[in-house]
Amino acid sequence: MSDRLTRDQAWAQLCAWTESDALRRHARAVEVAMRAAARRYGGADADEEEWGIAGLLHDADYEKWPEEHPKRIVAWLRERGEEAIAHAVSAHYTKWGVSYDSPLDKALLACDELTGLIMAACYVRPEGVATLKAKSVLKKFKDKSFAAGVDRDECRAGVELLGVELREHVEFLIEALRPHAAELGIEGSGAAV
Repeated sequence: MSDRLTRDQAWAQLCAWTESDALRRHARAVEVAMRAAARRYGGADADEEEWGIAGLLHDADYEKWPEEHPKRIVAWLRERGEEAIAHAVSAHYTKWGVSYDSPLDKALLACDELTGLIMAACYVRPEGVATLKAKSVLKKFKDKSFAAGVDRDECRAGVELLGVELREHVEFLIEALRPHAAELGIEGSGAAV
């Protein structure tokens, strides 16, 4: 159907509601992770564009309306007939108790917080994501004071829903993010300029 939400429209909406570069980078990183997740976890009929847009928009209303998150972006998606994405975004907000009905729903939960933790780990490394290993991320995962805003329980719940080990999923996300290091600002402080 030709009136589906496009990636350009999704990006425009994100930018309209999100001014912070850090939050835009997070949204882009989760988009990258979700596109890779569509190929890995989605099965033959997974719609990579749909998965990517879910990652891109999952926190689109957070900066402007944190107390209403994700109500506004879910409503915006439903107005456009994007029910699968709206459901996944609703489910990623675990306080709502929305069921995880599809691989898309499960993957968004598994990719969101963990991507944030991986990016935080990259920021404190001179080589950024270039030489990052799962072992290093898992060490940071255990340190509750590191990236304290990352909900470790949501990370665990997401990988359990996907039926994978935490280490395996961390490795997968690192590999997905690595080619986008410069764009995401995770190339490290020691990277060539």
